[in-house]
Amino acid sequence: MRSQYCGEVTQSHEGTEVEVCGWVNRRRDHGGVIFVDLRDREGLLQVVFEPEQREVFQVAESLRSEYVIQIKGMVRARPEGMVNPHIPSGSIEVVVSQLILLNDAKTPPFPLDEHFNIHKDIRLKYRYLDLRRDEMQKNLRFRAKATHILRNYLEEEGFLDIETPMLMKATPEGARDYLVPSRTHPGNFFALPQSPQLFKQMLMIAGMDRYYQVVRCFRDEDLRADRQPEFTQLDLEASFIDETFIQNLMEGLLATLFKEMLDVDITLPLQHMTYHDAMQKYGSDRPDLRIPLVLTDIADVVKNVDFKVFAGPANDPKGRVVALRLPNGQQLSRKMIDDYGSYVSIYGAKGLAYIKVNDRDAGKEGLQSPILKFLPDDVVASILDRCGAQTGDVIFFGADKAKVVNEAMGALRVKLGQDLELFEKPWAPLWVTDFPMFEQADNGRWEPLHHPFTTPQTDDPQELLDNPETMLSRAYDLVLNGIELGGGSIRIHDTKMQQAVFKLLNFTEEQVENKFGFFVEALQYGCPPHGGIALGWDRVIMLLAGLSSIQDVIAFPKTQSAACMLTQAPTQVDVEQLLELGIHVRKPAGE
Repeated sequence: MRSQYCGEVTQSHEGTEVEVCGWVNRRRDHGGVIFVDLRDREGLLQVVFEPEQREVFQVAESLRSEYVIQIKGMVRARPEGMVNPHIPSGSIEVVVSQLILLNDAKTPPFPLDEHFNIHKDIRLKYRYLDLRRDEMQKNLRFRAKATHILRNYLEEEGFLDIETPMLMKATPEGARDYLVPSRTHPGNFFALPQSPQLFKQMLMIAGMDRYYQVVRCFRDEDLRADRQPEFTQLDLEASFIDETFIQNLMEGLLATLFKEMLDVDITLPLQHMTYHDAMQKYGSDRPDLRIPLVLTDIADVVKNVDFKVFAGPANDPKGRVVALRLPNGQQLSRKMIDDYGSYVSIYGAKGLAYIKVNDRDAGKEGLQSPILKFLPDDVVASILDRCGAQTGDVIFFGADKAKVVNEAMGALRVKLGQDLELFEKPWAPLWVTDFPMFEQADNGRWEPLHHPFTTPQTDDPQELLDNPETMLSRAYDLVLNGIELGGGSIRIHDTKMQQAVFKLLNFTEEQVENKFGFFVEALQYGCPPHGGIALGWDRVIMLLAGLSSIQDVIAFPKTQSAACMLTQAPTQVDVEQLLELGIHVRKPAGE
C-alpha cells in the first residue's frame, strides 16, 4: 500500500512518484488548493490536492483530522518561502494524483497536533490516541532502540535470553503477590512473579552460566511516579563471578546506552559509596549527587543542652540530630521556610528548626532564629564551625529517631536542590555497596534488607547467626540522579548458609519446605558461586529520555490506583466463572 513512510520522503525523491499512507494531521484550504499534513510513525509529509484533479479534490474536501488515507503522487520542491526546516520532508511536497479514503474518524477528545494540558486520566482513557502524538511516538521509539542496544550488548558478552515462568509459586519478596486461581487445582493459586529470582538462580545450577531476560514483573503495592503494578526489568545472572564482574558489566552497558542514545560520555569506573556513608551524608541509600548539600551530625555538640528537642534524640541510641547548610539560603522568606517545614512533616518530622546566618563575623548577634535562646553561645559557635557556615547561609536542623531524620532531611535536601536549581552536573551515577544484611522490624524480628538469598560478607554460617545486627551483605545498588535503577548481589550458593539465613528470619522447617523446598533441594546438587542484578528498565528509559514519570515510556500504563483507564480493569467477573474456580466473593463490611 505504500512505497515508503511519510517521514522518509525527502528532497532525494524529487521528480519521482511515491505512494504513502497515514493519518490526516491537519487540513488547510488555501485559495482553491487543499494542503494536508499527512502523518505516520516516521513523521509528517505535506501533500497537495489541486482542483484540476476534480474527483480527487472532491474527496479531499471531505477530509478531517485523523482520517486514514492512502495517496499516490509526484514529489516536487516546495515554493520559495514555504520550506519547513524542522522536518526531514520540509523542502518537498507531494502533488496527489490518487486518493483513497481508508477510514473516517470521530473528532478526537483532545488535539493531537500540539502540546495541550490534557488531564492524565483522559490521556490514559484514550491511550491509543495519546500514542499518536509525536512526543509519545518518540518515547516508545526511544525505548525500542535502547532495548535493542541492551540485547546486543549482553549477547556479545555471552548472555543467553531465557524465559522464565509467569505462573509460579507465591514467595515473599517484600511486596504483595498478584494471585491467579487454578481451575485444575481447586483451592490453589499461582502467583505472578515479583521477579524471576529463584528461577534465574536455578538456571545457574543448571549450568547456563550467563542468563538475561527483559521480563515483566508484578507487585501489588502502592504506586508512585516511578512504580507500576506491572513493570519491566532487565534481569540477569552469571556464574563463577564476583561483584566486580557485575559492576563492570553494568557500567559498560550504561556507558553504551549514554553514548548511543544521548551522545554523552560518562566517566568510568563509577563512584562507589557505602550504605553507611550514604545514610550519614545524604539520609538516603539512593543519594542524588548532583546536589552539593550534605547532612552534618551534631548530636555530640547538643547532647547536654537544655533544649530537649535536640538533647532528647542526641541521647537516644536510636536518635539522630543533623544540620543541613544551605549556602546563600538567606534569600528564603519566612513563608518559604514554613512551607519546607510542612514538607518535612510528610516524612514524620515534627518541625523544621533553622538558623539564618546574616553576619557570620558578628557572632550570635548576626544570627536569626527562634531557637537561639535555647542554645548556649559556645554550642551555636560549634554548630556553625562544623557546618562551615558563611554569611548569607541558612542552616536547617533535623532531630528525631534516625529513620525520621534520614527520610525527612534527605527529602528536604533533594527538594531544596530542585527548587533552587542547585544541580552541579547533569548526570551522577554511582554504586551503593556494603548494605546491612538485615534490618530489625518494630516487632524485633530480623528482615532481609534486600532478599533472603543474598550472601553475607562471611563464609561462616555461625558468624552470621552470632552477629546479625552488624553483618554486611554482598549487595550493590546502581543509582542515577537520586533514583535506584536496580539492585543485585552475590547469591548464597551453600545450603548451610541459606539455612542460617532462614533461621535468623524465624522460618520454621515447615515454612522453609513449603515455600522454598524445591530451591533448597536444588542447592544440594552442585550449585556454583553466582550473582546478578535487576534494573528497572522503565526507570532507565525514563531518565535517559529526560522524563519524570514512567507512564510516559510505557505503552499502556496503569493509574496511581493500579487501574486501567482504557479497559476499565480490574472488573468483576461472571458468577459462573467464579464458581468454576471455587471462589466466592464477600463484600467488605458495611457494603
